Amino acid sequence: MQDGDAARLADFEAHRAHLWGVAYRIMGTRADADDALQEAWLRWQRATPGAVEDVRAYLTTTVSRICYDALTSARARRESYVGEWLPEPVVREPGPEDRATMDESVSLALLAVLERLSAAERTAFVLHDVFAVPFDEIARVLGRSDDAVRQLASRARGRVREYAPRRTGDRVAHRKAVAAFAAAATTGDLSGLVAVLDPDVVWRADGGGVVGAALVPVVGAQRVARLVRGLVERWYAGMTSEFTEVNDAPGVVVRNADGTVDSVLAFTVADGRITEVCHVRNPAKLTGV
Repeated sequence: MQDGDAARLADFEAHRAHLWGVAYRIMGTRADADDALQEAWLRWQRATPGAVEDVRAYLTTTVSRICYDALTSARARRESYVGEWLPEPVVREPGPEDRATMDESVSLALLAVLERLSAAERTAFVLHDVFAVPFDEIARVLGRSDDAVRQLASRARGRVREYAPRRTGDRVAHRKAVAAFAAAATTGDLSGLVAVLDPDVVWRADGGGVVGAALVPVVGAQRVARLVRGLVERWYAGMTSEFTEVNDAPGVVVRNADGTVDSVLAFTVADGRITEVCHVRNPAKLTGV
């Protein structure tokens, strides 16, 4: 590898985590985020050496434009999706116990809300409200004026406030509610389930038309509790559940007896009760777990 190529690679790798975070929040899937980074790398290789003053800003603009174009094309596919389309969960081992807060911008609940936005609104919101990218740079990504981008971000912000579920950033309170949910679910304790669920809790499921899942959101503590108890009663012998980090918050992975992943559950919690559950079962979205 020549010195110039090595320097390009070093610059790109220094910003990889940031770029992937931008791509995942805009696209909602790991595969699409990976593809966007690959394309950004190819474009970075073609950039004129020494002509880029701010590498991070240049690469952020590049990957954002790639994602904006890809998301515009993906909208038609998602509109014809069987059931509700949920983002692909990012699952990892639990982090240090002393972490006190969670990143709301990467929660499945918020990413699901962003599906209500147009591609331009979503891109503007993610870049400005999450990553503090200036409006003039976002305007170059979207090919619009600064004022138009401000309006896009403002409209997106309003819709997010309207549709995002109530939540707490307190990791301890979140974990406690998820543990109470798991204990009540696995023992068939209907009253215990109702107690840990917000009266207006929403259950969203994504089976992609491949596996069984609720095709429309289920609303209300009693209805969700009965749904959960019914799911657990139909578990096959040997199925297990485990606590893990799902999109930077305590969640649950359900595994089949052979160790393969059956589903991932992400939770939103407020005032000690669960306000939303995202239940991802589409096998295509579980390959990275």
